[in-house]
Amino acid sequence: MKLPSGPRVTASDARAALESATSACRAVKALSAEIGAAGSVAGRRFRARLLAGLSAPASARLEAVAPFGPPVFIFVARGLDATLLLPREDRVLEHGRPDLVLEALAGVPLDANDLRIALTGCTPALADAGAAVGADWRITTDGSTELYLHRTGRAGPWQVAAAVRREWRAEYRDYVNGLPRSVRLIDPTRKRFDLRLTLSQVEVDPALGPEVFRVDIPPSATPVTLEELKDARPGVRKN
Repeated sequence: MKLPSGPRVTASDARAALESATSACRAVKALSAEIGAAGSVAGRRFRARLLAGLSAPASARLEAVAPFGPPVFIFVARGLDATLLLPREDRVLEHGRPDLVLEALAGVPLDANDLRIALTGCTPALADAGAAVGADWRITTDGSTELYLHRTGRAGPWQVAAAVRREWRAEYRDYVNGLPRSVRLIDPTRKRFDLRLTLSQVEVDPALGPEVFRVDIPPSATPVTLEELKDARPGVRKN
């Protein structure tokens, strides 16, 4: 996606555009979905089918299911604490920082809150000011995330086209009921990760109890380090 690069002028309607574009996602307290993920991580092909559960303010579960047998991995995070279980290898990483664990696993440095923002395009705070680039683009920021809002003509609804941070950028397409069904996650260099995520079976505000964000660790599981995880990267294949 090519984002606008023309001159920016102060837009008095930027806050209203942001409120309109994010009204659906700001109402979401929890989300579950199936995610088809494909792309590249550190120059290697990545493909996985994920079952995802997210809950505000900062809880997440990602389970990479396989055609048969146990999952490839189960990642759970609550706040700043994450656990990754590799059932097929009987290995586990406990009490890791969520962003570091996901970065080692899939190249993407996201904690549970960032993951929710990245998948929904929903920044946690509304900006007081913004800029316009032409008639159909507005740009706002909450200090950490810059949101690009777009509409197709003056009669079209405002939608979040992209969320940009220093470490990553998310691009959004195929909106249904105010939430995107297609998300592209890329890093600024496009060398560390470039992932296309397709969401299906999306359920808004499902009942996700605390047990969803726990994982039972077999007594036989042996520890795995972040460095070992980066080398192995389940789901990533060498070209």
